[in-house]
Amino acid sequence: MSTPSVNVAPVAVPVALGERSYEVLVGPGLIAEAGTRLIAALDARRVAIVTDENVAALHLAPLRASLKQAGLSVVEIILPAGEGTKCFAELERLLDQLLAARIERRDVVLALGGGVMGDLAGFAASILRRGVVFVQVPTTLLAQVDSSVGGKTGINTGHGKNLVGAFHQPRLVLADTSALDTLPARELRAGYAEVVKYGLIGDAPFFDWLEVNGAAVLAGDPAARAHAVVTSVASKAGVVSRDERETGERALLNLGHTFGHALEAATGFSDRLLHGEGVAIGLCLAFDLSASLGLAPAEDAVRVRHHLAAMGLPTRPMDIPGAASLGNLLAPDALIAHMAQDKKVKAGRVTFILARGIGQAFITDRVELDQARAVLAA
Repeated sequence: MSTPSVNVAPVAVPVALGERSYEVLVGPGLIAEAGTRLIAALDARRVAIVTDENVAALHLAPLRASLKQAGLSVVEIILPAGEGTKCFAELERLLDQLLAARIERRDVVLALGGGVMGDLAGFAASILRRGVVFVQVPTTLLAQVDSSVGGKTGINTGHGKNLVGAFHQPRLVLADTSALDTLPARELRAGYAEVVKYGLIGDAPFFDWLEVNGAAVLAGDPAARAHAVVTSVASKAGVVSRDERETGERALLNLGHTFGHALEAATGFSDRLLHGEGVAIGLCLAFDLSASLGLAPAEDAVRVRHHLAAMGLPTRPMDIPGAASLGNLLAPDALIAHMAQDKKVKAGRVTFILARGIGQAFITDRVELDQARAVLAA
């Protein structure tokens, strides 16, 4: 498959949700255009930017300048970076600052950063004054292709990842692909795992394309990167439009996440394992489980692991840095215990996303935990 030519103008991907519909704009230079984009899409005059220390150093100044040039009043809230910020304590601190700044329902809470900022700021926006306007400006590949689209917001607890949260759709998403140039290589690779997920769920030709062009996406080729982001966003937008609150098809987007979230919990939601790295391992385990149950060809599981490894991603729990020092935390029984706390558990049964092959994912609650335990122990 050939890579489409670069289109300098942003591509608008619609998320069709009736009166809550919005657009995801994908393209370079959108942070510098944020002010005019917000004025065109929203009736607001005040914006509270919620970001973290790392992202602020890179992108806050141009965003601030753009918003002020458009005549918007700006409040800035800078939080610690890292998955640990998605907690009750930081949520309370954020809400206190938003209330102190007198952010009202027609004002905008704008998340600038990766998935952590989007999830936390979005949750705060959903409960502040029973719901205020929310805008996403995702700066990581993972956030651009996944967490910024679809309205899932939330925080982590000691019991697991994203167990407290709400659906709160953004009113606009500005995915500035230029921001990806500032990402550390590890963060970019982690986001790439979510891109691969879309091919594995229901788009085998896209996975074929990634096998050929994945290295170019990570290397910063503008055409390859734009195609990967737009294709991923369009895939998620379609699923969300059909199943906003995950009563059916949307659960497919969790391919690899049941295993991945368990690994994140086992490693304490720390920088030892980034979310996308957990997803990469989870994708491999989901295909391993599918193959072991005779549902998917073994060669498809091999293809998935080979491609992710070739892109520099971990593919097994023991690939996690310092895995040996974690002792029993990564033992199959410990991971199964975390999976039993997953949001998708129904009547005590864990819902798994498995596959009949690349591009053929499906949802099932017919997997016995001993079968998953055997794959983890392999």
